[in-house]
This record gives sequence, structure tokens and C-alpha cells, in this order.
Amino acid sequence: MTQTEKYIWVIDTIYRAKQLSLSELSARWRADMGLRPDDKINRSTFTRWREDIYSQFGVVISCKRPGGYKYFIENPEIIEENKVNKWMLDTIATGNLINSNISVSNRILVTSIPSGNEHLKSIIDALKTNTRIEITYRQFDRESFTYTVDPYCVKLFENRWYVLARNNRNSMRLYCLDRILDVAPCNEHFDLPEDFDAEEYFAPYYGVVTGEEPERIVIRAYDVHRHYMASLPLHFSQELIEDTGEYSDFQLYVAPTYDLVMKLLSFGSMIEVLRPESLRETMRGWASDLHQMYKLERK
Repeated sequence: MTQTEKYIWVIDTIYRAKQLSLSELSARWRADMGLRPDDKINRSTFTRWREDIYSQFGVVISCKRPGGYKYFIENPEIIEENKVNKWMLDTIATGNLINSNISVSNRILVTSIPSGNEHLKSIIDALKTNTRIEITYRQFDRESFTYTVDPYCVKLFENRWYVLARNNRNSMRLYCLDRILDVAPCNEHFDLPEDFDAEEYFAPYYGVVTGEEPERIVIRAYDVHRHYMASLPLHFSQELIEDTGEYSDFQLYVAPTYDLVMKLLSFGSMIEVLRPESLRETMRGWASDLHQMYKLERK
């Protein structure tokens, strides 16, 4: 386990437990890592870890003395309100959990991300210094081509990494990393607009397809699926309008893009788009095409 993974384990363990004494933390450390009964986290070591955790992650681990020495996360909002911190914490903590239970790894199933992590590091390095990069990119239906882009941000969606960049035609485009053949930094920098906000840029959209205007969409979820939609919202704007016990109506303010339509179609007859009528018509068209396809017998 790397030092960073140790720090993530400490943050995750204290965060989930709300508060722990050092002896309680040591007991969990031994249990999770499969260590000897006499192994423990020394106070001096833990003091150094706390300092490093604050320096690297901005997480403050404080001690509550009345009623015993209990450690707790003083600023949990830095975890709860920062999506990158929360994602990183969950991801590494899950990796630590699996690593400490390697004996049952054949019974823990995960999905790999086919996105070329070697390119992700190069792109993130360019983000840190606002350095232009030269990418060689191949779309599914075209031959590869090479040009220079200004990388603005990266986004993970549906198990694929994408980079949002301004290309040499001064257009904003999304490039999927698993279609990038090569990345090379250029010896020149670009000026990132001061008003650019990655969260704000993607806020009107469900996924990575952009360009359309957001509008009010009302979706009715039937039977058990209404609980699924309530527990895993399609978009941060999702709100419950009505719950009759048989169905629930939800409203979202989001653009009716292609990837949203594909997601809605994946639910089949468990959901129904009530409005706008234009989106209902789109769903009706797809449903009609599917009906025509499957009513034909294949030889």
C-alpha cells in the first residue's frame, strides 16, 4: 500500500465512523490489513499522517478531548461538496478494501475502463500548466488525424474518459481518450478563460453530448422503478413532483440530447416521458423503429 493509499484509508475510516480513538483506528487498521494483534499506529506516526493529509488533501483531522481522545473530520464539506475528492476517496478506498481481501478477489466483479490511462496522465499534466497538446485521434468511421488542441477539462462518463478541448478551428470539442492514439505536449501555452467553469459547462447536460438548450422534462416512473429513480437521479436538477404509490413523476431541467434519449430508452416501459411533446415524439419514433425491427422474423 502506498503512502497516499494509507492516507485515503485514514480519511475514509474516520469519515465513515464519525469519530474514533487512536486505539480504535489501530484495531480497524489491523483488521483491514490483516496484521498481527500487536501491530498499531503510533501516535507520532499518526500526527505526521494528519499533517500530510491536511497538506495533500486539505482534510483537517481534529481531536475531541472531553470524554476521551476521539479523532474526527473537522471539515467534512471538503469531501462531501467536492466531487473529485469524493470520487477519489471512494475509488481508492474501494481499491484498498479489495486489496485487503484478495483471497476472494475472484468473487468481486468490476468493469474495466477502456480509456487509455497513459493518455490521461499526459492530458492532466497539460491541464496543470495550460499547455497545448498535439493529439492523434481516430473516430470510429474515419481515418486518424493529428492536430493541436487546448485542453480545458476531463470528464468521466459511462466508463469512458473524455477531454474537452478547443481545437485549431476555435471550436470546443469532446475527445474520447480510448480513441486517442497519441498525445504530445507542445512548447506553447494557452490562456484558459477566467470565467470557464467545468461544472457549469456540463450542468445543462446529462452526459457528454452538448449543444442543445436545456428544458423542463417530466418523466413518470412506474412501480418499483420509481424507487430506483429516486435513489439514483438522472441529473442533479431532478425533483420529485408526485408519488401516487403506483407511479412517481420527476422533473428535470436538462437538454434532451442523444445520450439522454439512449438512457431513457434503456429503461424500456418502466418509465414514460410526459413532456415536452418533442421528446415524447422522439421516444415514440425510437419505440416504433424497435417494434418494426423485432416484429420481423430473421432467417
